[in-house]
Amino acid sequence: MSALRKKFGDDYQVVTTSSSGSGFNQPAPKRKRQRFVDKNGRCNVQHGNLGSETSRYLSDLFTTLVDLKWRWNLFIFVLTYTVAWLFMASMWWVIAYIRGDLYKAHDDKYTPCVANVYNFPSAFLFFIETEATIGYGFRYITDKCPEGIILFLFQSILGSIVDAFLIGCMFIKMSQPKKRAETLMFSEHAVISMRDGKLTLMFRVGNLRNSHMVSAQIRCKLLKSRQTPEGEFLPLDQLELDVGFSTGADQLFLVSPLTICHVIDTKSPFYELSQRSMQTEQFEIVVILEGIVETTGMTCQARTSYTEDEVLWGHRFYPVISLEEGFFKVDYSQFHATFEVPTPAYSVKEQEEMLLISSPVMAPSLSSSREKNNSVDCLDTLEDTSTKLPSKLQKMTGRGDLPRKLLRMSSTTSEKVYSFGDLSMKLQRISSVPGNSEEKLVLKTTKMSSDLMSQSVADLPPKLQRLAGGGRMEGHLPPKLRKMNSDRFT
Repeated sequence: MSALRKKFGDDYQVVTTSSSGSGFNQPAPKRKRQRFVDKNGRCNVQHGNLGSETSRYLSDLFTTLVDLKWRWNLFIFVLTYTVAWLFMASMWWVIAYIRGDLYKAHDDKYTPCVANVYNFPSAFLFFIETEATIGYGFRYITDKCPEGIILFLFQSILGSIVDAFLIGCMFIKMSQPKKRAETLMFSEHAVISMRDGKLTLMFRVGNLRNSHMVSAQIRCKLLKSRQTPEGEFLPLDQLELDVGFSTGADQLFLVSPLTICHVIDTKSPFYELSQRSMQTEQFEIVVILEGIVETTGMTCQARTSYTEDEVLWGHRFYPVISLEEGFFKVDYSQFHATFEVPTPAYSVKEQEEMLLISSPVMAPSLSSSREKNNSVDCLDTLEDTSTKLPSKLQKMTGRGDLPRKLLRMSSTTSEKVYSFGDLSMKLQRISSVPGNSEEKLVLKTTKMSSDLMSQSVADLPPKLQRLAGGGRMEGHLPPKLRKMNSDRFT
């Protein structure tokens, strides 16, 4: 038993195995869940093997003393004053010993450096009376001792430095807002359920004091081990959980308990998390609440964490606010309470995949986009065909860019008669027939474009109708030009 404890440490629950009548043994030892941040906000991190880097602590001695525990602070406080007092008392005794004041103190005709200093206790009492500015008047410095005056000045400067350093350190440690974080509450569990039609991770935070937290802001980090595509293993990879940064919902008005929400979508690290996969997942959600204490103006930070076994799937928090006569009452007895609600057991990714499989394909949008592309291709074909006409024919028809204008005007939905979607389907049927060559396809396309332009002329303005001849253009051409046109496309 002791060997197992020594091997596995306190993080394991060691269970002794014994054979029973049925021949089965007790369950194997189960490892406790190691947390990165405790529920009270303490981080389980220890820095070791610093080597020469420990000198950095001495370079920032004030912060080092503030970070120490109270017992070490009190010990250093008492030790520093005791050593300083003994050192300065020894300096006064040495001066009296060198001058011979210890042996001539009772001589009325002799003027010592410090009156009524006979031994070390009397020198120590003189220093305490001077340092504490008590001044009983029995022991005092005379004007016959210049070295005593210099030592008195040094004592005053040294005492002021020690007082400022140690008393300031104790004051900062007592006024730290860590205790203010004790009155900031987090729910014991986080829940996952539907809110506003979306799968949402939620937890609750509350403030027990009447004093407010100014500029309170909340952040969430997901700690999870993963392996990169390059093979690098990250034991504590930190991912950001969006709790309203883009919408400003992370800025809290923390007067009454609030429910913090993280919407699980495609950008969420929980996009593939389902109720079944959560039983095998290992992660930790670290919650950090920061704000300024209204009474002291100092920044306060409260922390907690939720492991995978502290996240309840398909639960919701009980309401804690009720309206009384003239005020709102918060019932903190229901602060941690949850109840079950109907929630899909599938992940958001699985729900989206099932929705795509069960829902019909968006045919109208796809067909409209295809018809639009086919119409554009048909317009390009017609424009290329119009450019193949002889220059003499283009001059006789009015203007060289007339077919392009007619096609552009006929493509407008408010003025066109034929649908270019129908035209593209005809072109597809023509192109799909085996044995048709490119020349026949061009000929049929030209005939269709001429039919289209002839039917569109009736809808054109009078000016364009006069340019186009008011009807079918080829019908008003001379026989020679009609023959040239037919020879070109046959």
